Amino acid sequence: MGLFKKIAGALKKTKDAFNRKIDSILSHGEVDDELFDDLTDVLISCDIGVKSSMEIVEELRDECHKRKIRKADEVKDVLKEIIDSYFSDAPQINIEYPSIITIIGVNGVGKTTTIGKMANYFKSQKKSVTLVAGDTFRAAASSQLGEWADRTKTRIIKHAEGADAGAVVFDGIASAKANNTDVLLVDTAGRLHTKTNLMAELKKIEKIIDKEYPNAYKYNFIVLDATTGQNALSQINAFAEYVKIDGIVLTKLDGTAKGGVIIAIEKEYKLPVVFVGTGEKVEDLDIFNSKDFVDSLF
Repeated sequence: MGLFKKIAGALKKTKDAFNRKIDSILSHGEVDDELFDDLTDVLISCDIGVKSSMEIVEELRDECHKRKIRKADEVKDVLKEIIDSYFSDAPQINIEYPSIITIIGVNGVGKTTTIGKMANYFKSQKKSVTLVAGDTFRAAASSQLGEWADRTKTRIIKHAEGADAGAVVFDGIASAKANNTDVLLVDTAGRLHTKTNLMAELKKIEKIIDKEYPNAYKYNFIVLDATTGQNALSQINAFAEYVKIDGIVLTKLDGTAKGGVIIAIEKEYKLPVVFVGTGEKVEDLDIFNSKDFVDSLF
């Protein structure tokens, strides 16, 4: 299956909800204040958020006025242009090697599964990969990551449960340097904003990486669950207080009608979505293509 078809398939629930509601409004044919008010409600219902939805529609209203658009069916084309512009404004990531990718995110978003899928992806690109079981806080976290290491035939560095996460990362870096590893994938404890000690541990890990492997390319990717909708934005806020976020991995896109949250993320934070989960299989993690996303959505 081509990548466009996979993205389109994963977006089916989001796309169906989005198009059904918008087409229903635009079928009235009148470009007036009521139409724009209704469009605002639709965008909010698609998990784009109140603030972003209002700003998008205000921009849409101004653009339609400038272009003297009188037909409702033309409004949809302008809306697509506006949404596409948010993705164009976001920086793009081209992963360079050797790289250390630290995976952050709260428990339950599919972080461990995502790391396994990322290992599979990089190996399919002929890159050598090592996993670092840096989540020593959650019981059985390292053993679960070990299962993914076995499944993808990937090296893993791990210590006993409760060990110092920084020490595990230190050993992972030593292994990567000794073996000329292309990609080091570092798992971290699933943290909530209330666990400030665990959040602070992220800074410690970051310092160890900077000190021990200054020549590596470093990325912090936050894993977000698409089914949580607007809650994903609060997770970005919480983590951004402690570390710089370089990119987003959006999981469970195929199981929700809340994929519109990607639009809010791009508009509010201009953070690139690097990977998206498009299914349950180990190979169902794909590089995100914004053009495919917007085309699929509309």
